[in-house]
Formats: sequence, structure tokens, C-alpha cells
Amino acid sequence: MSRVVVEAKDLRKVYPIRRGMFREPAQLQAVGGVSFTLEEGRTLAVVGESGCGKSTLARMVSLIEKPTHGSLVLDGTDAVNPPASETRRLRQAVQLVFQNPYGSLNPRKKISAVLEAPLAINTDLKAAERAERARAMLAQVGLRPEYANRYPHMFSGGQRQRIAIARALMPGPKLVVADEPVSALDVSIQAQVLNLLADLQQELKLAYLFISHDLAVVRHIAHDVLVMYLGHVMEQGPRQKIFGRPLHPYTHALLASTPGIGGRSRKRIVLQGELPSPLHPPAGCVFSSRCPYAQEVCHAQRPLPRPVDERLVACHFADDFLVKGFPEEQEARNTAVPA
Repeated sequence: MSRVVVEAKDLRKVYPIRRGMFREPAQLQAVGGVSFTLEEGRTLAVVGESGCGKSTLARMVSLIEKPTHGSLVLDGTDAVNPPASETRRLRQAVQLVFQNPYGSLNPRKKISAVLEAPLAINTDLKAAERAERARAMLAQVGLRPEYANRYPHMFSGGQRQRIAIARALMPGPKLVVADEPVSALDVSIQAQVLNLLADLQQELKLAYLFISHDLAVVRHIAHDVLVMYLGHVMEQGPRQKIFGRPLHPYTHALLASTPGIGGRSRKRIVLQGELPSPLHPPAGCVFSSRCPYAQEVCHAQRPLPRPVDERLVACHFADDFLVKGFPEEQEARNTAVPA
């Protein structure tokens, strides 16, 4: 049985927004109660539109920000209020890979110094041992050990991202939080980096929290998918279930609007209206103001994620969509000409 690396329960993040000297601050809920369990050797992909709370969730899991509410257990230790003796170990247990591989590397330092820095801070290894580990890590991510004496500007985008991955792995983490790690790369290079991440995961038994808006990338690398909208979970479950037959209208719209994902039989859905303000979310389902299938109960009562067909779905009509399909799918079946 695989070991649990991350266990998050009802994570919430609320930011106070100042509105003037004599007015109470407004409350912006960036993440509104997210729960998940992530085991070693598995990847959880978090997807959704810009502003849905993906990056805020990543910052909480990577210990950059403290959640306003909820619990987070990382590598068996409470990561919200950790014991002082465990703080350094937790910082080593989770590492980040950022979107921009050039902006995340210090242009004034050689690659050897970039890779050795985590070891110099967190370990008592001597300089020769740190240098040897840095060269070995470069080889592990597919780069020549002699590249350690070069500067970041001397590498291509794909090579720089490999270096960023190597730096993240130097402290020996259990969890890697990857925030759009391939979106700045060419498509051909994306595939190479994704294959590298998959190989490293299998070899080192890493857990990945993978933040992305690219569903084609998510389908390639993820084991489980968490779909967010306005800080809330819309659908969550195994990749095969969600990509094979989505049960939430928002997930359905995302997949239908992505070339190569929706399939020929899936009609494209254009969501009407603008994304609601997180300061004033809809009273019922947060997606009700843009959902083409919303009914009166959707505007009055907020659905909580509940189990439907081996995944969690926050929709009042998920069972109907499972049995009958979405309205346009029913229409396509009714108008289909028999062979």
C-alpha cells in the first residue's frame, strides 16, 4: 500500500481587502474548502480558469502561505502549526518548480551554486560532497555534469527547466508542487519535460501537485484531477473518469472547449457572462450564473461535493447527467440517423 504524503481537509484561504479608513475590510475567499489525499508516486492535477484559486492552493500546500481554516498533514506532520523541531524537515519535504525557468534561476550564479544552495543551507555536507551531488543530479535530469560551471543564460528554455527540476530535487523532497511547469516551453520540449517528470516520479516515488490550465498536459501526466471554479471544487476524481465522462457542467464545458480533448461527438459549449467577483460570489452554486443548465435550486442552494460514479461532484443534477447525459448529448442521440 502506498504511503500518504499529503492529506488536506477543508483548506480555506480568506484575504481581507481594505475598503477605506472607516469601512470594515471585505473578505475575499480565494479557496473555499478543498480536501484531498495524495500518495507517493501519484500526481494530482488542479485545473480551472485563471483566478479559480489554483495557485493559492499551491502556496498553502507548499507552506508559503498559512491556510485561514482547515488542516494540512505533510509527510505525517501537521504543517499548519508544526513543532519547531519539524519546520526545517517540512521545508525540505516539499519543493516547487515554477512556470518561468529563467526567472526562477539567479542569472549571476553558476548552476553549481544554484544546485548546491539547498544543501549548504539544510545539511552539513562539505563543499566537495555538495558538488558531487550537484553533478549527479544534473545527469539524472538528462544534462551533462560539466554544465555545472555554466550560467543560466547559456541554456535553452527546456534545459533551464531541467535545472529548475534538479534544484527542487536536491533536498530529497517527498512532494513537488509544479505550478504551470511547461506552459512557457515549446510543445516538443513540453513532452520531453513531462516524460522526465514521469520518470523521476517512478524512480524516486515522488508525489506531484500539478497546477495547469492545459488539459492535454493534464491528461498525459495526472492520475487524479481536481477541477476548481471560484475557489471551490466542482469535480474531483480519477483522470479516466473525468476525461471519459465529466458529470459537472463546468468540467463538461472545459473539456468540450479544448481541441483534441472533447472528441467529435462533444459539442463545444460557450459559457456566457463574466467570471463572478470572489468578493460577491453567487448565493447558490458558484457556477450557477454561467451554467447553461442551471435551475431554481442551483441559485438558492450551494451543492457540496458528493460521491457519484467513483468521483466527487458538486452539482445537484450529477446523477441525472450520469444516466441521461447532458442536454446536447441527448439531442444528438435523438437526432442521430440510424445506420
